[in-house]
Amino acid sequence: MSATATGTGLKRLQHLVLWVSNVQRSVRFYCDVVGFEVQRLYPNAAFLKIPGTPDDHHLGLFEQTGVARPDERVARMYHSAWEVGDLVDLARARERLAEAGALVGSSDHGVSLSLYAKDPDGLEFEIFWTVPGGTSARTTELDLEGELARRGLALS
Repeated sequence: MSATATGTGLKRLQHLVLWVSNVQRSVRFYCDVVGFEVQRLYPNAAFLKIPGTPDDHHLGLFEQTGVARPDERVARMYHSAWEVGDLVDLARARERLAEAGALVGSSDHGVSLSLYAKDPDGLEFEIFWTVPGGTSARTTELDLEGELARRGLALS
């Protein structure tokens, strides 16, 4: 079914809201590791945004006492995805995620290069870079160093 056939007029995901076991811990993770900034903070909730954007918030965090880690055996949302502006940003994200012990995988999808990570509650997310002129291809192992070198880029 095409997007026009649905008639909803959707154009983008404006924000995502998560139940987390500890708002303060999740705020630290999403700000210090992923790069969000706090828009508003309450005792049991927080609203975070991507720096420099005009939107009110992109990520809402609500504390739910006793929330369990995601059960991989049941129907649920798999992950959310955030796009970075350039390939060097993706390399920096990989370093930060690895240092935090959050990186769980990576893939080259042909049209995008992706990192997969889990937050402190085990919720998975993706950080990706869109390959200019990329073509849809089978998913392969990500060679981020090779991609940087091919484009004459390096981390500074």
